[in-house]
Amino acid sequence: MSSPTGPASGLPVRMPRPRQPGRHRRPEPLVAPEGAPALVLAVPGVPSAATRSLAEEVVSIARSELPGLDARIGFVDGDDAEFPTLRAVLTRAAEERTARFEQAVAAGLQVKEPDGPVAVVVPLLAGPDSALLRQIRQSVMDSRVAADLTDVLGPHPLLAEALHVRLSEAGLARADRARLFTVATAADGIILASVGGEEAVQAAGITGMLLAARLAVPVMAAALDQEGSISSVAEQLRASGSQQLALAPYLVGPEIDPALSAAAAEEAGCAMAEPLGAYPAIGKLALAKYTTALGIAPQPQGTPVR
Repeated sequence: MSSPTGPASGLPVRMPRPRQPGRHRRPEPLVAPEGAPALVLAVPGVPSAATRSLAEEVVSIARSELPGLDARIGFVDGDDAEFPTLRAVLTRAAEERTARFEQAVAAGLQVKEPDGPVAVVVPLLAGPDSALLRQIRQSVMDSRVAADLTDVLGPHPLLAEALHVRLSEAGLARADRARLFTVATAADGIILASVGGEEAVQAAGITGMLLAARLAVPVMAAALDQEGSISSVAEQLRASGSQQLALAPYLVGPEIDPALSAAAAEEAGCAMAEPLGAYPAIGKLALAKYTTALGIAPQPQGTPVR
């Protein structure tokens, strides 16, 4: 079915607007048309009010970037009451799409039966974690709903920016590398702490190289869920000349118990920044995964931290 704004393909479209005079025109905003698949944020870890608040902020950022977006939250380990499971959220999205179609038919409208994915599931993970991804994939399969599952959010330059911000907020890095002043507590070596074993360490290392370029200090990735990984990397950094270390969690937050990061920092004898949390880049990257899955791939660009 077509509409005045273009084909109802379930993809974000550009709404027409009057042309502006002059050489430089304001770019036309993307909007999500009615009937587009839902973006379902798959939230790992133990559900809590804090986790839900974080996830809600992430989807709020995504909605602000794409008006009209149907964004929902499904908890990998939810309880279907206070914290709806990913499986239940997908089932509900499918039921609602079917109901809309049946209502349109009952009203005598000429509508095409919906096809394509009901939802695009985006894992709320900065890096790969095979165990968590298996859980998410199994939940999608158990729902028996046509849904696409995207890759995790990283590695990406925007995550290096977010890590830089979290370190600067903790007083562990300069807020702007272009300014020639020092921070007394600034770290001269960064441990990038990931979860997900060796695969996650390798992926974090890519973002770590971007972070090292921003901070002009060595950055090495390690695994919070591998015994001795954090302390081993701390020893390597100290052996190479770094004396004031900092641990930067390469985590959104819900993936693990925060106490594990704190314990690892204490074991390594270093200060620690906060996890990435609901930094704006997280919402933008979740949306980018969604639009890429639908065949539209806006490229969010990192901006200097001021």
